[in-house]
Amino acid sequence: MEIRIIVLDNNDNYPVFSRTLYKASVVENAPIGTLVVILNATDADEGTNSEIFYSISKGDQDKILEIFDLDATSGAITVKGSIDFEQNSAFEIHVEASDRGQPPMASQCKVLVEVIDVNDNAPEITVTTLLSTVSENAKSGTAIALVSVLDRDHGKNGLVHCSMSNKGPFKLESNYKNYYSLVVDGPLDRESIAQYNVTIMATDEGTPPLSSVSVITVYVSDVNDNAPHFPEPVINVYVKENSPVGGLLSTLSASDADINENSQITYSVLNNNNKFSLAAMVNINSITGDIHAVQSFNYEEIKTFQFNVLATDSGVPPLSSNATVNVFILDENDNSPSILPPYSEHGSVNTENIPYSAEAGYFVAKIRAVDADSGYNALLSYHISEPKGNNLFRIGTSSGEIRTKRRMSDNDLKTHPLIVSVSDIGEPSLSATVSIDVVVSENAGELKTQFRHVTVKEDSFSDVNLYLLIAVVSVSVIFLISLISLVAVKCHRTDSNFSGYGAPMITTHPDGSWSYSKSTQQYDVCFSSDTLKSDVVVFPAPFPAADAELISINGGDTFQRTQTLPNKEKVRTTAFKTHLSL
Repeated sequence: MEIRIIVLDNNDNYPVFSRTLYKASVVENAPIGTLVVILNATDADEGTNSEIFYSISKGDQDKILEIFDLDATSGAITVKGSIDFEQNSAFEIHVEASDRGQPPMASQCKVLVEVIDVNDNAPEITVTTLLSTVSENAKSGTAIALVSVLDRDHGKNGLVHCSMSNKGPFKLESNYKNYYSLVVDGPLDRESIAQYNVTIMATDEGTPPLSSVSVITVYVSDVNDNAPHFPEPVINVYVKENSPVGGLLSTLSASDADINENSQITYSVLNNNNKFSLAAMVNINSITGDIHAVQSFNYEEIKTFQFNVLATDSGVPPLSSNATVNVFILDENDNSPSILPPYSEHGSVNTENIPYSAEAGYFVAKIRAVDADSGYNALLSYHISEPKGNNLFRIGTSSGEIRTKRRMSDNDLKTHPLIVSVSDIGEPSLSATVSIDVVVSENAGELKTQFRHVTVKEDSFSDVNLYLLIAVVSVSVIFLISLISLVAVKCHRTDSNFSGYGAPMITTHPDGSWSYSKSTQQYDVCFSSDTLKSDVVVFPAPFPAADAELISINGGDTFQRTQTLPNKEKVRTTAFKTHLSL
């Protein structure tokens, strides 16, 4: 008889893990469902006593339960949540394996999961500003800001290099590891660049490398290093004489490249002429630069004056510059012509005598006048008016010489009242007049002038008077002979001296032409039959139709003044020649 004894299993064995400590690794940021490790446990019992299920111990494992998932049947641990190396570089998971016996038996194991770092963090740049603005005269090495760089990655992924993409007058100085200073490294000029945007770039050594950029704005503060500047160093101002007091002469404007109070400009006048008080002539507005006349200017008293205008800014220390102002007074026609003696007495009537036999062109009188103005305002013209129907006299419009137009006739009056008007050509034209009565005498003995009227005292002609007359005549003859000899010798020497130089020569001729040669220059001197004894005249070319323009030459061989003679009465004198060296 065979007896079979069946031994019933009792749950007397604990599940046993293949290892008590499991080690695994996972890349940070691994996707959900990524397998980390598979646990394996066995149970020596049979049946339900050997069926094993896995679970994660709940004590202090809440964080792990959010990140990892454990399959209760297979023992596979997978990724459930976000893994960040910078938050947790490793995880320790406690796993329990239990059978289904009664009572259930369980055992535990430990799983260490290492997180592998990935270069997923760019460097972080932190800037601490030391100066809100930097002065444009700051020295090299002046610290502007502190820069620190941090990369939360690990290993090579956390190694950072810092640099500037646009240096300018600045540089980064390394203080300690990832700490830097932004300092001045060159001259600053606010007038050129008032603001700098300094770009700081930090790059790690990860694969691929990550970088970050920070822009530091540096404001340059102004220093009073620019003096005011005038557009022109010399300003010419033109003002009419007799302009009203307080009139605006000019406005000066200077610029300053600085800003704020460093560019606020005030104007003042500097007197560089001690001949007059500038304060009594002009005044300048210290703010606007407007220059006003303090007085009305008179061209005849002052034609020009000069002063300096000083422009000063409000900086510390103040800077200044100046400009020279030339004021030119423009002449206005405010002076009437003045008649010169002997016809200058106001309201008087002057008398001139001419013979009845006077030919056409006979010299009657010469009116001379001056005008205190200048330029066109001082150019004078002479005009004559006489009784209607006479038409006996004419006057040179530029010379003022009164001459007869024709011979006298029996129908002419014995006394001719003439009014001579002297006018300038200014705007408006001003004039002066003089009255002359021309008396026609039947014979030359009746002519009386202030130069020829001599009272003769009728005394008996004694012997003493005869001797005196002989002595005077003898002395006069000797003097005249000596004078002629001296002139002849002097002319001979002059011709000899000038002939050696071969200077150019221009010779005038009665027909108005000029001849040119490189020998000694000669001018043929001509005299009118009624020209005043004090005038020596030379004809230039061409002769005017009515009045010839004559150039008077004095003893110093220089041009003195312009006379006018009618060309009908020219008498060419060939015996007398004046040498004029050009």
